[in-house]
Amino acid sequence: MIDVHFYPSPNGLKILMMLEECGLPYRIVEVNILRGAQFEPDFLRISPNNRIPAIVDQAAPGGALSVFESGAILQYLAEKSGQLLPRDLHGRYEVLQWLYWQVAGLGPMAGQAHHFRAFAPERIPYGIKRYTDEVNRLYGVLQRRLAGREYIAGDYSIADVACWPWIVPHERQGQSLEEFPDLKRWFEAVRDRPATKRAYEKGHERRADAEAYQFLYGQTSESVEQRRREHEQ
Repeated sequence: MIDVHFYPSPNGLKILMMLEECGLPYRIVEVNILRGAQFEPDFLRISPNNRIPAIVDQAAPGGALSVFESGAILQYLAEKSGQLLPRDLHGRYEVLQWLYWQVAGLGPMAGQAHHFRAFAPERIPYGIKRYTDEVNRLYGVLQRRLAGREYIAGDYSIADVACWPWIVPHERQGQSLEEFPDLKRWFEAVRDRPATKRAYEKGHERRADAEAYQFLYGQTSESVEQRRREHEQ
């Protein structure tokens, strides 16, 4: 059994998508990041970056294994199940480079676009334009990549699983899929996969409220340590 420490963010949902695709048994352990559960000592022991998702594979060889960071989790699940990651050298690295592209670029830049466009306490035109434009550039990268291809790296893979949840909130990022026809075709194909539908049925998105901002934004090393001590008391 795999415990999935989860909140329905794009990074959390990609793990449910993968688990539904590969059929590994799992259970969801909710981490309510809107109320500070990411600072609890038990969670920090498996996810020292105080971010979701994280997993604990209770059936790993040699004993329970915890993994944090969504890209590492996807790679682990692919290797464990033997699915969605080619075994040949060229195919494997075709997938991995696009997985790392997502975790290093698409996710962080889209997250910044979300923040400056919807959640920043003051409107900062430079920040809005900077990250909206960068997400637009990244969508263009995917558009070119998907021209003439069904999926990002050959067959359906963890590269597609990693990227898709970050395209779901495209309107929040200031993007229109009509400008990217091959990306739109791919987006709809992944959306219609049964595993995608099951994952999103189990992991409904929730929106932050005013109280949640104190837990989500403006964290420092000192503030994280303070929250951790509060949870220990």
